[in-house]
Amino acid sequence: MEQKTAVIILAAGKGTRMKSDLPKVLHPLGRSPLLHHAMQTARNIEAEQTLIIAGHAAEAVSEAAQDFDEDAIVVIQKEQLGTGHAVAQAREALADFEGDVFILYGDTPFVSADSLQKMGEARANGDAVVVLGFHCPPPHGYGRLVVENGKLSKIVEAKDASEEELENSFSNSGIIAVDASVLFDLVSSLKNNNASGEYYLTDIVDAAVAKGLSTSAIECSEDEALGINSREELARAEEMFQSMKRRAVMENGATLFAPETVYFSRDTEIGRDVVIEENVVFGPGVTVENGARIRAFSHLEGAHVGEGASVGPFARLRPGAELGEAAFVGNFVEVKNAVLESGAKASHLSYLGDAHIGEEANIGAGTITCNYDGVLKHRTEIGARAFIGSNSALVAPVKIGIDAMTGSGSVITKDVPDGALGVGRARQENKEGFALKLRQKLLSIKAKMKG
Repeated sequence: MEQKTAVIILAAGKGTRMKSDLPKVLHPLGRSPLLHHAMQTARNIEAEQTLIIAGHAAEAVSEAAQDFDEDAIVVIQKEQLGTGHAVAQAREALADFEGDVFILYGDTPFVSADSLQKMGEARANGDAVVVLGFHCPPPHGYGRLVVENGKLSKIVEAKDASEEELENSFSNSGIIAVDASVLFDLVSSLKNNNASGEYYLTDIVDAAVAKGLSTSAIECSEDEALGINSREELARAEEMFQSMKRRAVMENGATLFAPETVYFSRDTEIGRDVVIEENVVFGPGVTVENGARIRAFSHLEGAHVGEGASVGPFARLRPGAELGEAAFVGNFVEVKNAVLESGAKASHLSYLGDAHIGEEANIGAGTITCNYDGVLKHRTEIGARAFIGSNSALVAPVKIGIDAMTGSGSVITKDVPDGALGVGRARQENKEGFALKLRQKLLSIKAKMKG
């Protein structure tokens, strides 16, 4: 936007209908708090300042806000006296700000940057107050936006509307853009002479009209304006989010075998020509580069999958997993805080934690990096082109050299030099006839027990 922008996100409410000890804005959508979705909207329009108005469980809300953006300003609304009162708490923080102030809600996650851009254009054309509205067939409980001669003349709450006004389908989303130079004067003029005794932000339209200021309304889709107040609405929002994310991923050039079975997080990034099979879950913090393949029933979180790499089926990538170009992690392999360089392979049934695995190394089935001693975590280093025999236990800290090998079934407790073979297992000894004698003895014991 050409004009400087600030965003105020209202996030002080408890969310009684959620029936939860967790503040409403911290309930997850796409595995991120609802608040983060609103803050992402502020980031999308390149807001100069982002202010969070917190109240209920303010410490937890503040921590979540700082986790997303350490520059976000959190302002505490000690008493929850309505949306107008909440906005008033930002007066000091925005005392020197000049430009557009957008007022968003922490429980309204789908507002698009395009809609806010249109609101900004209306502001640039001289409207001091711009309200975002949507068409929703009556009857419903939303306030109605009354537009006359192309200008917004008032907002009528459903409970106060006449029968004629209730037939108006143009409804109030609550999202407003206001000229910073008049915002707090308008808020100061609000009255709380209503049944709830609260200061309603929507009343600033009446206040602006009374002062002779120009006001207007911009239309968005009903989905954009969806506010979340209950678990049922949260579930509906999750369905909407997943549907939109799947569509966006496919439009960007990825293939989803069964889109309805793939679940994304808010920040999942998927490249072109990626193939995602059935029943895959992406937790927070996952990036998949071009041409990779994620096979069925895999779970990824906090991981980076390199170009052309393959994951699964039935694989788990935990935070810190880093797969290089054309790396391969196969079925029932778990990777945590470990790097597999270009072309490295772990095809089956292994746990690789706190490790660095060189390019073209091969990890045999059943290999475990024993990284935890009960108190501390330790790292395993595996060199380029090393071959780790099946069922090896690598007791960290330990280093397997370049082009080195370990014998199958080995417990490796010491470093293996470059090009060497490390074997750590008991020598096999065969005792002729012993198995038959042992079996006869066990059968005799069993027979006596039955008798």
